[in-house]
Amino acid sequence: MKITLNRINDDFLFECTNSQGNSILLDNTSQPGAKGVSPMESVLMAVAGCSGIDVVSILKKQRQGITDFKAEVEGERVVVEDAKPFKAIKVKFFLEGTVDPKKAAKAAELSFEKYCSVSKTLEPNVEIVYEVFVNGEKI
Repeated sequence: MKITLNRINDDFLFECTNSQGNSILLDNTSQPGAKGVSPMESVLMAVAGCSGIDVVSILKKQRQGITDFKAEVEGERVVVEDAKPFKAIKVKFFLEGTVDPKKAAKAAELSFEKYCSVSKTLEPNVEIVYEVFVNGEKI
């Protein structure tokens, strides 16, 4: 796995591109007019995307009828010398459709305990918790 990062303006805007040519913009969001996401926001996005792929994949294999899927991810940071790494991350999944709540809860559990490489990478230093909502009801 490899990405390239190219600076695309005179400030802090970077384009990160994978080997398939897909890209995202990273920027210093503390500056006015930022055109990309911050690197730390991209970490939260990676947690959401990785676990989201897991949950949807597991539920599709179980023939669950997902009509809508969303995730919200919040990160709590702590000051460590000059850096501010994540201390904790909370993920909320919101599923709509003909989805068995027990299967949705199990899919999320499997993602975080077994499959999600992003959360497993962060796990030694970051507490990751999650909640699952199916058709507006918390599981």
